[in-house]
Amino acid sequence: MKHRIAKIGAQVSRWLQGGARAVSGVLFLCLFAVFVIQIIARFGLNQPLPWTDELAVILYIWVILWTAALVVPEREHVVFDLVWNSVGRRYRQMMVITGNLLLGGLALAGMPATWDYVHFMQREGTPVLEVPLMWVFLPLVLLMAALVVRSTWAIWQALQGRGLDSELRL
Repeated sequence: MKHRIAKIGAQVSRWLQGGARAVSGVLFLCLFAVFVIQIIARFGLNQPLPWTDELAVILYIWVILWTAALVVPEREHVVFDLVWNSVGRRYRQMMVITGNLLLGGLALAGMPATWDYVHFMQREGTPVLEVPLMWVFLPLVLLMAALVVRSTWAIWQALQGRGLDSELRL
């Protein structure tokens, strides 16, 4: 029974990761298309379109925050492995737990204020498209939640002795 639940969980996880990657790809594709339209309008037709600047910024924010929250695995983030590679498993375990307690704890502590700010920004809109700024910055809340979940998972893994290899593998 446990094996079957684990298998279903792994399938759901792969499906969700694929969906997050697809959304990230579509966002990036839209950003690229808006960028191309902007270049053609500005330099080819000598007729700048103000909405393209604004939409490019909104899409850029979404691409960066969405991808950092849901797509980029922890092993692909910037790391300083000089100390990690020079200590034993016990110290690595303490480093993982301490670092993730700090990161996840700060993200958890900052989440209410982040939500308050994002929700407050609903009053303001972007100058050209008049998109409420809440929708522009909403992925920041998602990123904070993802940091809490990832940190909790990393602490759980470290407590079980997983992910403490002698060298970080990229």
